[in-house]
Amino acid sequence: MLKAQVSDTKLEAGCDEAGRGCLAGPVTAAAVILPKGFNHEWLNDSKQVYQKRREELRKVIEEEALYWAVAVCTPEEIDGINILNASIQAMHRAVDALDVEPSFLAIDGNRFKPYREVPFSTEVKGDGRFLNIAAASILAKTHRDEVMLKLHSEFPQYGWDTNAGYPTIQHRDAIREFGVTPYHRKTFRLLPEQMKLF
Repeated sequence: MLKAQVSDTKLEAGCDEAGRGCLAGPVTAAAVILPKGFNHEWLNDSKQVYQKRREELRKVIEEEALYWAVAVCTPEEIDGINILNASIQAMHRAVDALDVEPSFLAIDGNRFKPYREVPFSTEVKGDGRFLNIAAASILAKTHRDEVMLKLHSEFPQYGWDTNAGYPTIQHRDAIREFGVTPYHRKTFRLLPEQMKLF
C-alpha cells in the first residue's frame, strides 16, 4: 500500500525521471501535486505497470492532479553536464513549470540538488512507496515514450518504438550497422566494444 506523500505539508510535489539508462533521447522528469485522498488501484512505479495501464493512468493523473508538469534535458545537455546532473536539471525544470511553488519536494532516488529554498527528501524506490512520486513516474515515462515514438518515425531502424532508446541487442545492432543519430548520447558507452562511431 503506497503512502500519499512523504511530508505533512499541503503542496508536496512528487518528482521522478525516466530515461536515465537510455542510449538515445532526452531524460524526462515530472513533478506532480495530488489532491488529498487521491488514490488509484493501478498507481505504482511505472516499471511495474503495463503500458496500456500507464496510458490510462496518465489521463487520470493529468485530469485529477492539482498541479503537474513535465520537462526534459536533451541529449546534448546530457553530454555536456552528465546524466546525473541532467536528471536533476530536468526535475528542477518540471518544478519550475508548475503553476505553484511546492511546499516540499519528494524526490525518487538518492541524489538531488536543492531547488530554491524548498525543503526536500530523497526517497530510494520512492516510486513504489509514495503515490505522488509514482504519479510523477507514470507521467515521466509516458511523456518520454511519446517523444521516442516521434523520433522513431525519423529513425525507424533503431526500434525506438519498442526499446525507447534503452540498450537492447536490437538497438546496439542498429548502431553497429547505421552509426549514431543526433539523438544518441555521445558520452555514453553505446557499444561494448567501444568502436569509433563518430
